[in-house]
Amino acid sequence: MSSIKLSTKFSYGVGAIGEASVLWLLATLAFFFYNQVIGLSGFLTGLVVSIAIFFDAISDPLVGSMSDNFKSKLGRRHPFMFASPLPVMICIFLIFTPPEGMNQLAIFAWFTGFTILLKLSITLFTIPHLALGAELSDDYIERSKIMSFNNVLSYTGVIIMHVYVWFFIFPNIEGYELGQLSRDAYPPIVIFTCILVGIALTSSAYFTKDQISKLKQPRERKSKNNLFRFFKDIGKVLKNKNYLYLLLGIFFLSILIGTHEVLGLYMYTFYWKLSPIQTGWLILNNVFGYAIGFIVTARLHAKFDKPIIIVLSAITLSVFWSLAVILSLFGLAPDPASWDLVIFIIILGSVAAAAGSIIHISVMSALADICDEHELLTGYRQEGIFYSARSFFAKSSGALGSIVAGTALEIINFPSYGSEEEITQSMLFNLGILDGPFAMIWGLIAAFFYSGYKITNKYHKEIRDKLEQKKLYNS
Repeated sequence: MSSIKLSTKFSYGVGAIGEASVLWLLATLAFFFYNQVIGLSGFLTGLVVSIAIFFDAISDPLVGSMSDNFKSKLGRRHPFMFASPLPVMICIFLIFTPPEGMNQLAIFAWFTGFTILLKLSITLFTIPHLALGAELSDDYIERSKIMSFNNVLSYTGVIIMHVYVWFFIFPNIEGYELGQLSRDAYPPIVIFTCILVGIALTSSAYFTKDQISKLKQPRERKSKNNLFRFFKDIGKVLKNKNYLYLLLGIFFLSILIGTHEVLGLYMYTFYWKLSPIQTGWLILNNVFGYAIGFIVTARLHAKFDKPIIIVLSAITLSVFWSLAVILSLFGLAPDPASWDLVIFIIILGSVAAAAGSIIHISVMSALADICDEHELLTGYRQEGIFYSARSFFAKSSGALGSIVAGTALEIINFPSYGSEEEITQSMLFNLGILDGPFAMIWGLIAAFFYSGYKITNKYHKEIRDKLEQKKLYNS
């Protein structure tokens, strides 16, 4: 399975639109909604997602292991993918429609409960879907092309959500100059998101059914004790040094991403003082950046080894994502609320987005290569467990950012409900420090750990040759 049809790549990638829409909603709007609109304290809002991380740490590898070993007429992955859309839609709706008049503890409980259920529901799709992508091809470069489709359609989901929210909803809330501060702005966003997510997840599962017969099937396992087998599998994958280095890199990059995403709405609203329309145009960062990533990543992998591409793109992402804020702290950025500032952020942000696109595709492709190495060493294909880490950190990036942001907002006494009269210049300066140099440090640490990943094109070819020899011998 070295060459995959364009229609299959597209159908596979469509699922990422749904996943990205859910994660964008949680990372970009949920924290701000509960803290600034509902009035939940920054500490409790951050605590919600930190609690959810604990459940993700259990559910993600568990779902991965279940899908690795599941047998049915629909294969290993598709039954889970089909089970996901409906509960995801229900949880999204309930998160953004908490009953009015609740006290802080009740709001906290409501937000916590349905966030956990939402993350579990999207896990049922995300991990089998990512594992499916790794199974579609054994080829080093073709995998990068498949993950390029997944990546560009993932950010298509982000673009759709961003454009809808910032151009059509937030600027048009009667009585509010900043529509994001009105509770009335969120119901149409929720309805739109539910429809988009339901269509994307279901379509991806349905239109990739024709690949089921071509996919690898689970081998018979000696141990019938599922719990024992689960922990044994986890132990084996964690012994893989390439996986550990990639895992550590993903973890620290998740702190970078989460901090920026959670603070983004605060930065646009209070630090940069942008209007909703001006904020809407910042989506050009992703349009330019992720288009570049889609076009060039597979070509880069054909000329250079993935490890060097991952390290350099991590450094570039870290620096350029924080650069606008850092320059503003030194008085070197255009004035707040100006269109010159918007252009300034777009230029720097496009470089960051291109680097982010390249590193995302590269890491996703690298995880598939690690699965080959693991099969050579153990005899088992376990994409589900390996990709559970990517799913966990994709979901927890917003959670990690929420913990950092929520705690920091409490420390600098940033007010709930966002009354600008209460926000001092000292608070804004501290907000800039957090979104600028503080966030950048985590990405540079990620680049350091990524440098430990060593599966080159040459080494991967040796792995594939040995696997083919094993198959010939066994046959």
